[in-house]
Amino acid sequence: MLCKSISFTTFAPMDSLTQIVLGAACGEIALGKKIGNKALLFGAIGGTIPDLDVFIGNIFYSNSIDVMTFHRGFMHSLAFAFLGAFIFGYLFFKLYNSGKRLDTTTKKDWTWLFFLSIFTHPILDCFTPYGTQLFLPFTEYRVSFNNISVADPAYTLPFLICMIIVMFFKRANPKRLKFTKAGVYLSSVYLLFTIGNKIYINSVFKNSFEKANISYERFRAQPTILNNFLWYGIAETKSDYKLAFYSILDSKSTTNTFITIPKDTTILDSKNTDLKRLTWFSDEYYLIEENKNTDDIIYNDLRYVMISNDSVNSVMNFKIEKNGPRLETKPNRNFNPSSDFFSAFWSRIKGI
Repeated sequence: MLCKSISFTTFAPMDSLTQIVLGAACGEIALGKKIGNKALLFGAIGGTIPDLDVFIGNIFYSNSIDVMTFHRGFMHSLAFAFLGAFIFGYLFFKLYNSGKRLDTTTKKDWTWLFFLSIFTHPILDCFTPYGTQLFLPFTEYRVSFNNISVADPAYTLPFLICMIIVMFFKRANPKRLKFTKAGVYLSSVYLLFTIGNKIYINSVFKNSFEKANISYERFRAQPTILNNFLWYGIAETKSDYKLAFYSILDSKSTTNTFITIPKDTTILDSKNTDLKRLTWFSDEYYLIEENKNTDDIIYNDLRYVMISNDSVNSVMNFKIEKNGPRLETKPNRNFNPSSDFFSAFWSRIKGI
């Protein structure tokens, strides 16, 4: 067990750069032969559109919990992908189809570009631990396969390099499509690799719990940030949570180091509507604690934890305050990992 924090994970969506690269590839596939590098730009715009719900939520909602849970909602749904494809396809066609560019593209081309770039965004997000409400407005169920981190350079960088190379060829050059396909294939193969890791890691944690005689009601496992080697697992029992880490480079096929976090549902009213919404957001993996020095009530999302020898802190944690009849979340602390943290993190990735 490391004396320093041994994991760093984040609550951001699949990083913006990844979605830009994927959107650019979609743009190239749809319109690259007709408009060249401009297709990369418009595809990148399409790939960014779903994440604008971060800003739109602040416009429509005044409550911080409503704003937070709006993200990865309707604008990340399949319904929005179809609706957005027609709306943005029509608008951009009208803007582009004028002057010297008249009749060089069709409305169908632009609809296809925005469908591909918007549709692939939430599909990719589904593989991350955050959860995506893919089937709104029919259900709020959040799809989350938990097999790849929200930011993983092994997925993004080869894809990015391929798309940069594409930019240096003229639009009629067949090499543009070849390198675009190479980027898609490389990233897809890596995604399949992470799914294989996920299946293996699930078996590791199940065997570890069984070996430790831990009877659990449910558990989840997910990779830590920036890699697919070090994984974090959390199991819920009737009275507490059991936390553990495992690297696929570990010498043993199980882990025997667990951290126990007792449940405490007495600090806040568990029937409160806002608290229910917040715990839904955390997939019911959460810890509410009271800061004895300040009397602040702290909410920890246990899907994203840093662990030390003497405490459990979540990267995603908030102060909870009452605002009239409702609850609000306020920032609690900034996460600024030191060089020692990254050294410990890297050491744990390499296995024990």
